[in-house]
Amino acid sequence: MKPLSKNIIIALISLLALSAIFSSLQLGTPKPEIISMTTLSQQIEQGLVQTTEVEGSDVSITLKDGTKEKSRKDGSVALEQVLGQYGLSADNIREANIAIKDRGARSYFLGVILPSLLPLFLLIIVFWFMIRQMQGANNKALSFGMSNAREIKDTKQKVTFKDVAGSREAKEELQEIVQFLKDPKKFADLGAKLPKGVLMMGRPGTGKTLMARAVAGEAGVPFFHMSGSEFVEMFVGVGASRVRDLFTRAKKSAPCIVFIDEIDAVGRQRGAGLGGSHDEREQTLNQILVEMDGFDPNIGVIVIAATNRPDVLDPALLRPGRFDRRVVLDLPDINEREEILGIHAKGKPLASEVTMRRVAERTPGFSGADLMNLLNEAAIRAARFDRKEITQEDVLDSIEKVLLGPERKSFIMNKEEKKITAYHEAGHALVARMLPNADPVHKVSIISRGSAGGYTLKLPSEDRRLHKRAEFLDDMAVMLGGFIAEKETFGDVTTGASDDLRKCTRLARELVTRYGMSDVLGPQVFGEPQEMVFLGREIHEQRNYSERTAEAIDAEVHTLVSRAMEVARGIIQKEKTFLDKVAGILLEKETIEKEEFAAIFA
Repeated sequence: MKPLSKNIIIALISLLALSAIFSSLQLGTPKPEIISMTTLSQQIEQGLVQTTEVEGSDVSITLKDGTKEKSRKDGSVALEQVLGQYGLSADNIREANIAIKDRGARSYFLGVILPSLLPLFLLIIVFWFMIRQMQGANNKALSFGMSNAREIKDTKQKVTFKDVAGSREAKEELQEIVQFLKDPKKFADLGAKLPKGVLMMGRPGTGKTLMARAVAGEAGVPFFHMSGSEFVEMFVGVGASRVRDLFTRAKKSAPCIVFIDEIDAVGRQRGAGLGGSHDEREQTLNQILVEMDGFDPNIGVIVIAATNRPDVLDPALLRPGRFDRRVVLDLPDINEREEILGIHAKGKPLASEVTMRRVAERTPGFSGADLMNLLNEAAIRAARFDRKEITQEDVLDSIEKVLLGPERKSFIMNKEEKKITAYHEAGHALVARMLPNADPVHKVSIISRGSAGGYTLKLPSEDRRLHKRAEFLDDMAVMLGGFIAEKETFGDVTTGASDDLRKCTRLARELVTRYGMSDVLGPQVFGEPQEMVFLGREIHEQRNYSERTAEAIDAEVHTLVSRAMEVARGIIQKEKTFLDKVAGILLEKETIEKEEFAAIFA
């Protein structure tokens, strides 16, 4: 509902409330009976009248028994003269105790003027609300093209590089920007120019926004923050107007930093939309390009932008002179994860048994946001169990919660399903244990989490950036270990292996078409993936190979999956004793930790 309609409704409700109050006041007092002059003369003659008050044309009568009555007469004729015409004597008229009462200004105002002015007064209030709302709408219309960027100055909660763990190379790149802002003369003496733009690229949760705030905190300059989606409106030209207003404000505060979060909302490659060159997003991007490096360049204004989709940005935005620096924020390694956990552990009472190193070892692939969420979940779990400290059990359970989801304790499997799940997970764990290039098993469980009936937690012993073909082949065999264990033990398979089969097939296809690891097809890449974002996010492949090659790809994928299946089958058949032992312990305890799992094979 619009504010104008709300104000009108409030005024009408107020009017009805006042009317109800006046009505209740009038209903609360008993109304005197109205009589004629004939009746009044008869009452006076009978000696029933105690007092009579005359106020203009109104006559108020009070009888000796206390009854109130009213009557009316001609205003130009006195009451004594009227009663004399009805045949009353002077003595009878004297006994009526007639008193003449002048109408005062207050009673006249309350009785005549106020009832007439009250509706007019309420109408004036309604019109005042309407005019005020119209003025507010006009002000909003005038400020529609102005940017609503938030300016963050020196605050008590200032963020510096000390509050950002890891990302050493990114800090070094951004430290130069800070030095430029603090002492520009040192660089100007050598002919160095202030960088105009810094593009921070990285996966979601790697700390791009936090790093930008740290730059502003270190430099001690004004910091304007605005997201890319705030520029775009349904009206063409509004986004460009907001860009101009943002840079105008920034010039007045120079040297300063302008931070545009998620710049891919307006910085996507031009010419790809349905609106052509008149698209609002493209108009906004054109204005950003001009403001950063146009005819009238900005001096002392550094633009820092963040995105996790640098591949979709317009080439004109990425050229030197606009975004001169590109800072990549990667996922943290084990040492950086330990530092990040130490920062987020501040203010949280940790038990002496909690070691951040062990937590960092069990969280490969976690971003900074994931690690913060991990410790928050651990604190919530400790509070739920009424503990005063966060234990190692809370932290380890939270790792699995972040990875797989919460435990589904209400999901109870029958004995047959529980046995199948136990052998399925034991098959994964056994194959991973026996293959040299597979990651070590840290935990095996048949407790349902998220959409999984059970899970085998495999974690690498160290962070790896490069992966060998042998590692992929062993991973495929581990994925099929549960499928083979079900088939070899029960002579049939279930739908529990559907996700494993999907991942295995996808990995085999990537080995052939993306990584060039096929012995038959050789080191080639087949197909160019293209993202279509017309109606939802869809990945399409641009074929650059023939149908004959497509058949060869399918045949090679089938060969890789079949080989992995034979490797898994050979291990399951050879080590059937260990498979039964692991499955038996799972049926008894439901969970096997790393140390206990290693002791089985010792």
